Order: sequence, then structure tokens, then C-alpha cells
Amino acid sequence: MHRKGAQDAKRAKVFAKHIRELTVAAKAGLPDPDMNPRLRTAIAAAKAVNMPKDNMERAIKKGAGGGDDTNFDEVRYEGYGPGGVAIIVETLTDNRNRTASEVRAAFTKFGGNLGETGSVGFMFERVGLIEFPTDTANTDDMFEAALEAGASDVESSEDGHEISCDPDELGAVRDALEKKFGTPQDARLDWKPQTTTELDEDKAATLLKLLDALEDNDDVQRVASNFEVSDEVMERLSA
Repeated sequence: MHRKGAQDAKRAKVFAKHIRELTVAAKAGLPDPDMNPRLRTAIAAAKAVNMPKDNMERAIKKGAGGGDDTNFDEVRYEGYGPGGVAIIVETLTDNRNRTASEVRAAFTKFGGNLGETGSVGFMFERVGLIEFPTDTANTDDMFEAALEAGASDVESSEDGHEISCDPDELGAVRDALEKKFGTPQDARLDWKPQTTTELDEDKAATLLKLLDALEDNDDVQRVASNFEVSDEVMERLSA
């Protein structure tokens, strides 16, 4: 029961983040996803976590109808975690002071430090990212279909297929691949590290606590980092 309760709470938190993004996307543009690329991406991401259609429609209606007076600001924080790992934190907040204070506190608590905007962004590339399970297709078929759809890169492993594309092409590439392979596991805009920083077990353990603390914050929509940890270390930390 306790485990189910924790899973339900985590699921509710994930849904809340997607609802916020759907509302903001609908408020910022047209409520029609065909005319609003950001909303189209938000819907794809919500579908990927199996959000009920009713929840999505309510969030879009709330944003488009102007019935919600809450204004969310998009604020990006950048800084360094343990071992010099670069971290980008994307937030949607209705209180900049609260969010800045909470993000800074998390960095400080777990041995990191918050920098200026742009302090680590140059180490990442902004991309559209689409993920499919490994058994969706073999490597060659996924590679061929992704490139035909307009993707720029495909990485296939035992963990799944990861397709990268230009941010502006995310909706089109996702739609083309969905017609062929069904709904993806995830479809989102993300930050892809250009270089990575390898960590030992102690620093990796602290970094993972920092990332968990950031992702657990209601205002945080996405966290990207450039850490690298060996499979052996990750297995020990996951045990």
C-alpha cells in the first residue's frame, strides 16, 4: 500500500508539471495544436506519460479561456553540481523569488553552486528528443524511418531508441514516427550535452540527490546535466 501511495504521488506530480505546461502553451498561443507548435509538443509529452485526455483538454481550455489569472514565467537556472557537473534547470513559476530561493538552496545543500544564465548553456545543444522502447523496431528500421522523418541523429541501445531533431521539427518528426511505430515513450524539447564529466561513486551519489531534489520541486519542469557514471557505479547506487 505504501509503495502504491508513493507511486500515485509521483504520478500526480508528473501530471501536475504537464498540466502547467499545457496551460501555459495554450495561453501563449492558439488552442489548436496544428497552429501552436509548443502546444503540440506539450500534448505529445503528456500522451507519453499516459495522461488522460480529459485532463489534457481541461488544462488547454483553462489556458485558452483566460479563466486562469495565474501568470507563469519561464525561468532557466544554470550552475554546477558536485565534481563540476553542468546543470540546467527549466522552471515555470508564479513566484520568481520563491523558485530562485528553492533552487539555490538545493544546489547549496548538495555541494553545487548556482551561476549566471549562460554559465553552462554553451555546453549543451537545444534539441527535440523522441524516445521509443527497444522492441518497437530493430536498429536499422528505426534509423531509416527517423532520417526519413527529418531527424538529425538516432541512438539505439538496450535502453531504447533516442531520436534527435531540430527543435522546430519536433512535432513533424514525432507525427511521422507515430504513424509508423505508434505513440512514443516521450517527446520533448531537451538539452543535449556536448561534453560529459565523469564522476566517482561519492560525487555521483551526491549529484543524484541534488537532481532528485530539483526534480521534486513543483516549479521545475526539466533538469539536464552532463554527468557520466560507469554502469558498475550506477548499479551500486541503485541497489
